[in-house]
Amino acid sequence: MALHAQTPPAANQSVQQTASSSATDAPLPEVRISASALDLPLDESATPVEVLDGQALQLRSAATLGETLEGLPGVRNNNYGAGAGRPVIRGADAARVRILSDGSEVQDASTSSPDHAVAFEPLLASEIEVLRGPSSLLYGGGITGGVVNVRDNRIPTEVPEKGYEGRIELRKSSNAREGIGLFSVTGGQGPFALHVEGLKRSAGEYEAGKNWSEKYVNGSNNNTWYGSVGGSFIHERGYLGLAYSSLRSRYGLPGHSHEYEDCHLHGDALHCASHGGGEDAPEGCHWHGTELHCTDEGEHDDDIALVSMTSHRWDLRGELHDPLPGFTRAKLRASHTDYAHDEIEHGAIGTSFKNKAHDARLELEHQRIELGLGELRGLVGVQHSRRDFSAQGSEAYVEPTLTTSRAVFALQEYRQGDWRFELSERYEWQTAHLDGSTRRGSVKHDMGSLSGGVSWNFQPGYVLAASVSRSKRAPTAEELFAGGIHLASNTWERGNANLSAEQSSNLDISLRKTSGATRYTLSAFYNRIDDYIYASTTDRYENFRLIDYKQRDATFKGLEASASHQLSTQWRVGVFGDMVHASFKGGDAVPRIPARRLGVNARWEYGPWYAGGELYRNAAQNRIAAYETRTAGYNMLNLHMGWSGKLGQTQSYELFAKLDNVFDKLAFNNTSFVKDASPLRGRNLVVGMKVNF
Repeated sequence: MALHAQTPPAANQSVQQTASSSATDAPLPEVRISASALDLPLDESATPVEVLDGQALQLRSAATLGETLEGLPGVRNNNYGAGAGRPVIRGADAARVRILSDGSEVQDASTSSPDHAVAFEPLLASEIEVLRGPSSLLYGGGITGGVVNVRDNRIPTEVPEKGYEGRIELRKSSNAREGIGLFSVTGGQGPFALHVEGLKRSAGEYEAGKNWSEKYVNGSNNNTWYGSVGGSFIHERGYLGLAYSSLRSRYGLPGHSHEYEDCHLHGDALHCASHGGGEDAPEGCHWHGTELHCTDEGEHDDDIALVSMTSHRWDLRGELHDPLPGFTRAKLRASHTDYAHDEIEHGAIGTSFKNKAHDARLELEHQRIELGLGELRGLVGVQHSRRDFSAQGSEAYVEPTLTTSRAVFALQEYRQGDWRFELSERYEWQTAHLDGSTRRGSVKHDMGSLSGGVSWNFQPGYVLAASVSRSKRAPTAEELFAGGIHLASNTWERGNANLSAEQSSNLDISLRKTSGATRYTLSAFYNRIDDYIYASTTDRYENFRLIDYKQRDATFKGLEASASHQLSTQWRVGVFGDMVHASFKGGDAVPRIPARRLGVNARWEYGPWYAGGELYRNAAQNRIAAYETRTAGYNMLNLHMGWSGKLGQTQSYELFAKLDNVFDKLAFNNTSFVKDASPLRGRNLVVGMKVNF
C-alpha cells in the first residue's frame, strides 16, 4: 500500500478553462492554489488566478518561463532571444513579479537585467500558478504584477502506489533545429521516496517572421543541461525532503553590440563618437579604445556575445500536521542557491556575475475557530532572505552588494455562508549594502503592507470577488547602486541611492462563472503607485540608451477577460483579451508597456484525439515614452493537435504537434529593451512524444 502525507482533498487535481467536458453543466474539478498559503479552492480566490497543468502546460511549455506563460490573460514575455524571458504581468516586471519554486523564491539574477535567464526549467514543472495582482503580499511587498509559483516533483510528497512512476519526453522543432529530451522518475518503498530528473536542449539561431532583414536572429541560440535528485521521508502526519538541482545554460544575446562599448558620459549626455581620430567606424568594424577592430564574415559567430550560466540549488521542503497545540499545520520552505554566469565576448570572458543567496520561510496554520455564525482560520509566518551579488569585468555596472530581508506576515480568513473574507499583512525590514572599490554604504527600508479581500458565491457556479491592498516595495540593489555600461541591454545605467520605497494602493474586482455550458472570468484592476521606480531613458544614441533610475507617481489600470462556450460534447469555443493603460502623474506614458490584445480560440476532442488553436490580434503600441519607438501590431495564429493511447495497465503515451505563428508574421515585443534586434520566433512546427509509466 502506498504511503501518503496528509493533504487537503483534491489537492492534486487541476483544471483548464479551455478544457471541454461531455457534461456541459458540470462544475469544473476543484483546483486548490498552493501559493495562496491556505490551499484555497480556485473558485474562492479574491484575485484572478490561472493554473496551468497537464495537457495545457505541455502544449505551452517552452525554453523560458516568460514564453511558457505568454498568452495567458494579462501576461507577456519580456523576451531576450531564445535563452532569457521573464513574465511581464499587467505591465509590471522584474521585482514587481515574484517567481517562486513551490513557495520558495527562485534566487537567480533575472531581476537585475532582462538578459539574465530565470534559473528554472519549465518543461519539468508539474503545475504553474499565476496569481495576478498585489494581494499575494505574503511573499513580498509591492508585488503589483503578481506571483508565479512553479510546482515540481523534485521533492516527493508521496510514495508511488506501484513503487515507481515516471515519464520520458522527446521534442523536435523545425525553427532553430531545436531538440529536447527529458526524463522524470520517482521510486520508493516504505516511508522513503527518491526522485531523479534531467533534461537536455540544443537549439541554433531561430528565424524571425517573413521580411526580417537577416536569415536568422543573431545571438538567439540556446543550449541547456539540467539535472536534479531529491529524496523524502514520508509519514502519515507529513513529510520532509531535500533536493539538489544543477542547471547549465549557454545562450546568445541578441542586440549586444560592441559599436557602443566606447560610449561614455559628458555630464547627463551620452558621447559615442569614435575615439580613433574622430571618424566613425566602417561597417563591420568598431573601436577598442584607439584600435579599430574589424570582423570578417567568417568571424561572425565569434563576435556574438554569449551567456554561460550555472545554477546549483538546494531545496528543503517539509510539512507537519498537528505540530503544536492549537496549530493544524507547519510548512517549511528553504533554499540555497549558488548562481553564476559569464558574458563571453570574442571567445573570452568579458564580465562575470555571481549571486549567492538563501531564502527560508516557516508558516504555522492555526486551528479553526467558531466565531459568531462563521468560522475563522489563518496562519502566521516568518521569512528571511540574503542575496550576495557581484559583478567583475568590463560591464560590471553594479559593484558588489549584499541585500538582506526579514519579514513577519499573517493571514486570516473568515467564512459565513456564501461569503468569504480575507485579511493579510506583512512587515519587512530590508538592508542593501554596497561594498565597491570606490563607493560604500548601506540603505535601509522598513515596510508595512496590508491587504483585504472578499468573495461571494451569490449563485451556484458564480463568484464575485474584490480585493484592496496597500503595500510597499524597497528598491533593488541595481536600482540603488547601478553605475556603468551594460552592452547586453545596450544601456548605460545609473542608480540612485536616495530612492525611497514605492507605496501602492490597489483595487481588483472580478466576476467568474465556473459551471455550465458558458464559463467566463472578467477582471478589472487599478493600481496607484506613489514614487514608482522606473528606468528612465534620458539620452539616446542610435540603439544605445542612458538609463537613470527615477521615481514618479504612476497609475496602472486595465481589464482581463476570457470566456468559453461548449457547443457540443466535442467542441468548445472561446474569446479572450487584455489591456493595460499606464501613466505617470501628468499623463505621460510609462515605458515599455504591452499593447492590448484580443483573440478567439477553439478546442475539439473525440476519443483519443484532440485539436485546437487560437487566433489573436496584438495591437500596435503607439502610446510610448520619451526616446521609445512605436511597435507595430500583428496577427498571430497558433494550432495544435494530439493523440493518446495505452501501453498497458499503467503505461500510456501521447503524440502531439503544434504549429506556432502559422502566418510567419514578423512581430516585436514592446516590453523588451532590445525589441528591434530580438523579434518573436517565425513559423515553427514542434512535434513530440511523451510516455508515462
